[in-house]
Amino acid sequence: MYPGTHARERADQAAFIMASTGESVCYAEYEARTNRLAHLLRARGLGRLDHYAIFMENNDRYLEACGAGERAGLYYTCVNSYLTAPELAYVLNNSTSKLLITSRACRDVAIEAARDCPGLRFGLIVDGTGDDGLFADFEAATLGFPGTPIGDECLGTPMLYSSGTTGRPKGILRPLDDVPPGDLLPVFSFLNRLWHYREGLTYLSPAPLYHSAPQASVNLAIRNGGTVIIMEKFDPEQYLSLVERYRVTHSQLVPTMFNRMLKLPAEVRSRYDLSSLEIAIHASRADASVRIRNYCSGGWAGRGRGTGPGGRRAV
Repeated sequence: MYPGTHARERADQAAFIMASTGESVCYAEYEARTNRLAHLLRARGLGRLDHYAIFMENNDRYLEACGAGERAGLYYTCVNSYLTAPELAYVLNNSTSKLLITSRACRDVAIEAARDCPGLRFGLIVDGTGDDGLFADFEAATLGFPGTPIGDECLGTPMLYSSGTTGRPKGILRPLDDVPPGDLLPVFSFLNRLWHYREGLTYLSPAPLYHSAPQASVNLAIRNGGTVIIMEKFDPEQYLSLVERYRVTHSQLVPTMFNRMLKLPAEVRSRYDLSSLEIAIHASRADASVRIRNYCSGGWAGRGRGTGPGGRRAV
């Protein structure tokens, strides 16, 4: 989620728009926000290859929470916002996260989990404060830092967790060379070509940003100078209306979302102009792939995973 030269060349273009409110954050503001948070992370002692975690719903601070780590050489773990406090504490401890970013909606669970995480040094709450001295208001904490890049920028990346179907969840730890943040890891270079991303695309994100596919999709959209429309939660008719309103070109969905759209009355489905949509990506069974043809022609791909040594997974 590193904007690179787009922060200058597309300074006034929307980097992302929140679907429910229409709130828009331009590339220049997104650049400044990620820089301020990167400075805070350094000030709190997080150096290259350190870890921090993000535990919140889709909101207007989520992308910068990821983008700061991506330009500071850090691993950031996006955690399922529906986890319980013990489940969250396990991920925080297992990932050796030193800082936790959460929201008012997830505040109580985050504070409870933090009590069992001795390695956690600091916390930030979007639109709220804590009650035990560990957590601070996100905006107030970052406000005093400069909106210019840190002096030692380097590439960071997500370290996400498996679902834990064969034991406890495992972190997916990718090797991370000391390279500029504008570089792409091989897996993202591959996906960029596979998904036919292009400069200036408009991407609609209907899924929780803590999942791996939305993470990769939104990341590449920002790196291509696109505009991302972020749905706070999926609604089938709203999805169709957003495609029409913003002339969406790319999106990533799961089969359940296609099913919910197909269950809409025919007159509702035919109400919206979806001709702008070029590519829709999803990963599941082949029978669900056929259903996409009701909406557009495009490409879709699956993901492969392999188990590595220890408590984490290697891809």
